Amino acid sequence: MLNYFYPFILAMHSLWRWEVLIILTVSLSIFFYKKNKQLPFSPIDQWLLKTTVISFYIQLCLGFSLYLLSPITQYFMQHVSKSIHLRQIRFFGMEHSSMMIIAAICLTIGALKSKNADTNDRRFKILLIWFGLAFLIVLSSIPWEFSPLTSRPSFRSFF
Repeated sequence: MLNYFYPFILAMHSLWRWEVLIILTVSLSIFFYKKNKQLPFSPIDQWLLKTTVISFYIQLCLGFSLYLLSPITQYFMQHVSKSIHLRQIRFFGMEHSSMMIIAAICLTIGALKSKNADTNDRRFKILLIWFGLAFLIVLSSIPWEFSPLTSRPSFRSFF
């Protein structure tokens, strides 16, 4: 029964990555602009911060679901000593998931540390550092279509 949901969750995870990338890009751009112009941190910025983190957590939940359902990760967990030497299986069984968890931690740290910042400049600086680090980790850990090592389609069909 659970394997019935696998193609749907895989397509959602593939599609939702674009939402995450767009909102992270928008957040970083706005935070950078406002820091450089020395503008105040507004309720809209707070909404953007929360939306970015929530969006990433949704992607992470989809990813955890995939990790449990995927035949690739199931093979990895059953044959770890052999799988560790197989690039694509190791990527999905260990590298991709680990790096995305680290990116989620970076976003969370940035969001939490920015709450305690005493100035707008400091708040934007914290967000730029931690969200920027998360963004770089995400970009380096997505199985891009053009990657020679872990190529996957940019968009997956729901059917």
